[in-house]
Amino acid sequence: MHIRPILSTLRHHQLTAVMLVLQVAFTCAIVCNVAFMVVNRVRQVTLPTGLAEDELSTVTVEGIDKNEDPQVRHKEDLLALQAIPGVRVAVAVDSLPLSRDDSSYGLCGSKQALDRAMAARSLLAGCADPSVYSGSPGELAALGLTLVAGRDFRPDEYVPAAKGWVIAHVPSAIITRALAERLYHGKDPLGQELYMGDRPAIRVVGVVDELLRPRLRTSGVDQYSVLVPSIPGDDTVTYVLRSATEDRGRVLKEAVRTLAGIDPDRLIPPDKARTFAQIRHAYFQRDTTMIGLLAASALGLLFVTALGIGGLASFWVQQRTRTIGIRRAIGATRGDVLRYFQAENLLIVTAGIVLGVVLALGLNLALMARYELPRLPLYYLPVGALVLWSLGQLAVLSPALRAAKVPPVAATRSV
Repeated sequence: MHIRPILSTLRHHQLTAVMLVLQVAFTCAIVCNVAFMVVNRVRQVTLPTGLAEDELSTVTVEGIDKNEDPQVRHKEDLLALQAIPGVRVAVAVDSLPLSRDDSSYGLCGSKQALDRAMAARSLLAGCADPSVYSGSPGELAALGLTLVAGRDFRPDEYVPAAKGWVIAHVPSAIITRALAERLYHGKDPLGQELYMGDRPAIRVVGVVDELLRPRLRTSGVDQYSVLVPSIPGDDTVTYVLRSATEDRGRVLKEAVRTLAGIDPDRLIPPDKARTFAQIRHAYFQRDTTMIGLLAASALGLLFVTALGIGGLASFWVQQRTRTIGIRRAIGATRGDVLRYFQAENLLIVTAGIVLGVVLALGLNLALMARYELPRLPLYYLPVGALVLWSLGQLAVLSPALRAAKVPPVAATRSV
């Protein structure tokens, strides 16, 4: 296929061709960035928490009697909850991943790192500010956390926490693999110590594979978490019950009924009695809505672009019926006519893609500056180009096939 006749034809339709090039360019720029945003959102929504999510039910209880001992009450509650048929493990915790109730503390992996951080008033290398979780004995088993090194807490390591719980004199801690890498840079974390200001050092006795924060920050620090053997001592506490997936609904209802029967004066907010799947859904509700909107807008834009390409090709076929007939009369085959329109579309779409790549990078820089979006990976650009090339060829196929059917006798018709 000779390119010169195609370029000559396009020069006679400059405005139309330029408009189509711009449409393809803007589509390329927007779709590449939207696809990147959707992938980022999907990756965030599907982040692993480290928990046995499909087996967990949670109930948050708010005590109103200021004179009772919360820890005594928690023990009574746990005994009753553990007796519910189908409950494997029941524990009291202060927080859970994706619960938004975050307690984080700056800590360092060595005394030297702590001194440097305090002098600089900043978390330097060897320091971090992880989320800290506390819970009653059996927390690892209840949550389904996977130990990759070390051991669980011993019964004698648990320390009752006062109201307004803070890390104070816990003797040991279990940290995530990501936090261990941050603090100890490949060294064996077992037996190492954690330092937090002037508090006594805490010895690392175990490492879990994953444990997501209650409130997400950035991908690099979302797995920075610490478990400590401190039994919650506040009036407000969350009970976690692990059961078979199919028993969660029943267990949750019985747990609420059991807790209300033990002390009817306590508050059990209906929206705080839920499965962990509901906690995850509530946390990522805005993200899932945004994913739907972004995907719909990208698909809509691609559909409009395809309509534009197909509509313009149909219009040009009608305009060029006599010209096509002449070419057929002097020996052009149906395949030649088909390839002509496909090549013409390929040139227009390619010009739009080249401009669109530049616009996509510029749009990504603007999004990075204003909305802290990560840099667009370059492989999105050829993927986007391939999608638009394929879309262009599919959109022009029907008009091109119709043009290929124009008989040579059409050359004798008047313009």
